[in-house]
Amino acid sequence: MTAPSQELPPAVPYGTPDAPRIAVRGEARLEVDPEIARIGVLVTSRGKDRRTALDDLTRRNTRVLDLIKTYGDAVERLETGSFSTSPELKDKGRGERVHAYHGRVHITAVLTDFTALGELTTRLADLELTHVDGPWWALRPDSPAHREARQQAVREAVQRAREYAEALGTSLAALVELADIGAENAPPPYPQAPGGRMRSMAYGAAEDSEAAPLDLEPQRQRVHAQVNARFTMAPPRL
Repeated sequence: MTAPSQELPPAVPYGTPDAPRIAVRGEARLEVDPEIARIGVLVTSRGKDRRTALDDLTRRNTRVLDLIKTYGDAVERLETGSFSTSPELKDKGRGERVHAYHGRVHITAVLTDFTALGELTTRLADLELTHVDGPWWALRPDSPAHREARQQAVREAVQRAREYAEALGTSLAALVELADIGAENAPPPYPQAPGGRMRSMAYGAAEDSEAAPLDLEPQRQRVHAQVNARFTMAPPRL
């Protein structure tokens, strides 16, 4: 005995003559000044034996950290990322004969004072066997610029729907739905790319006189927001 078939409910119409719907997309694109700048510092050492390489690495790492900390509140965050030591084997000959030892420490600093940023990057690049990479400009996740972009996208959606309704000689009645693009079927989060990389400074050796501070121009940040909106409108007289 077969089970009775279940009838599917009738499809809900997209709109009715008494309550036509308008679907629009609102979009906003802003360009704002960055709020933070991130630099990466790679401290290295090389020695004939492991202890020499470690001692040199420790000394240089301490010098870099002490220098960054002298900038006080201009540095929002200071982190040590990774540390490694590795032997370099001789190219010729048999056996595991070590030619030298290499040490590396990765440091990340986030600054909010861009005037201090140029001076700090120059002084870091002037240190012995120290590599400076960056800066990468960015906005904070809770930056007011993100809120302004979202609100502007909503206003643009309302304005666009109102213009469509006016073209039909009627007006908007009610908001039916407002959603971020892809909110119903959102993809998994992914790491945000850095806001922008200006330049990279290679290994430098310390000298008696300090180098002139770099003049770094902050890179403007682009903020983008999109929303889908659906409205009902009063029935137009066509």
